[in-house]
Amino acid sequence: KACTQPVLGICLGMQLLGRRSEESNGVDLLGIIDEDVPKMTDFGLPLPHMGWNRVYPQAGNRLFQGIEDGAYFYFVHSYAMPVNPWTIAQCNYGEPFTAAVQKDNFYGVQFHPERSGAAGAKLLKNFLEM
Repeated sequence: KACTQPVLGICLGMQLLGRRSEESNGVDLLGIIDEDVPKMTDFGLPLPHMGWNRVYPQAGNRLFQGIEDGAYFYFVHSYAMPVNPWTIAQCNYGEPFTAAVQKDNFYGVQFHPERSGAAGAKLLKNFLEM
């Protein structure tokens, strides 16, 4: 039976939507998003990427409705999905990477909305109202 309810993956949950992760030594992930999740070693900055960083969503996406462009969200990760056709928000940590994805009813965010203050609370409210 197909899942039609909105699904939100947070941090590792977003990565699990991908095809494969360098963290899992080639183990297949869910494959909902047709992208691999490499380690951020080429970004030239310390890992993990930990702390507050700006997120730049695509205009008009319901998940980010009412959240300003460049709002700060809290990150803790060493692996990141490259920007791809399903990217709905980007962040930059030495290089641009996907901060949020959407494919059909599946959403994923690399950051932790539950630790991201008012912007995170608004994102979770938006998701719950879908």
